[in-house]
Amino acid sequence: MKNIVITGSSRGIGFALAQRFLEMGYRVTLSGVNSDNLHRAAASLATQGYQVQCVLCDVTDRKEVETLWRRAQSHWGTVDIWINNAGIVHTETSIWEVTADEVQRLVDTNLVGVVYGSQVAAAGMIEQGYGTIYNMEGFGSNNEMRRGLSLYGSTKRGLTYFTKALAKELRGSGVKACLLSPGMVVTDLVKHPAGFGSSVAPRPEVVRVFNILGDKPETVTQFLAQRIDRSPRTGTRISWLTPRKIVWRFLMSLFVKRDLFS
Repeated sequence: MKNIVITGSSRGIGFALAQRFLEMGYRVTLSGVNSDNLHRAAASLATQGYQVQCVLCDVTDRKEVETLWRRAQSHWGTVDIWINNAGIVHTETSIWEVTADEVQRLVDTNLVGVVYGSQVAAAGMIEQGYGTIYNMEGFGSNNEMRRGLSLYGSTKRGLTYFTKALAKELRGSGVKACLLSPGMVVTDLVKHPAGFGSSVAPRPEVVRVFNILGDKPETVTQFLAQRIDRSPRTGTRISWLTPRKIVWRFLMSLFVKRDLFS
């Protein structure tokens, strides 16, 4: 039985991943920055018959990330897999209009938080002799660019470079570093671009593209979890939305209309 830690797992793709791994027999540590969301996530899983460990953790605080590792290791004995999933987005706006606070928060969460998580997990896994770190890609990881998402895309591009470099540095240590590329997932961050609970809806063109290329978290995480369970070699990118699938989706959109926002 393997033990797994998932940051940012109280909602969205992180929570859906946790569900999948529990179904597969894994022991899971949930973590998140909001205690209410974390408790709701644990309660939801409990109604399904699953018990998880919950640890409140702000990934932008190195000490809290270290505490997350210690508590997971103490609770389960080992940490086989660590997934740096926590991330945030900003409303689509020109880069010069993004406030200084938003810049700091985005970079700290999406990039610095991944660095902290990877550092802490790598050190702990090297000490125990094995383990795998997965970092979650997003828009910009493959050098895509779109007006209004320059800053977000930059953090994800940096994450990809960092993970590839980490995989090389870890060779021979018994510890692996890999990438998860979920594609376009319709999460709360997409449905509520101005913040969860906001009345601001995503722009019509965003909805249109997501209805063609996007998927719900449950669909994507089933694929990701199965591939993770196969323990791929270090440096592997586990990718859901491949170029071939993109072409097929656009062709099928001429005949089949999807609604992922209802």
